[in-house]
Amino acid sequence: MALNKLKPVVEEIEGVRCIVVEAGINEDRLNFLKKLLELNEYTVKIKVAEDNTSTIGVTDLMFNAVLDVYKRRLKSFTGKKVTPAYWLQISDSETEDEVNYYHFKKQ
Repeated sequence: MALNKLKPVVEEIEGVRCIVVEAGINEDRLNFLKKLLELNEYTVKIKVAEDNTSTIGVTDLMFNAVLDVYKRRLKSFTGKKVTPAYWLQISDSETEDEVNYYHFKKQ
């Protein structure tokens, strides 16, 4: 799921209903996302298309990449919070200093 699409897509992969994380991706992107999602304790399912592109999904039907990335719920390989740039593989920087997209106050 790209970070500009909030509505998750449900698809059956390997006989299991999954939330599609991203579709039509190459092998490098697939390997990165698979390792990152498994590190964050998600069960990953993969479907390879005839044109050698892949679809990656997770079995947790509550997963939403947009919310999990922007709420900083995912951890990187070194234990830091995943940023949108890191998720999209635009930057090698795993985290930015306290950039919070949502602020919650106790009332």
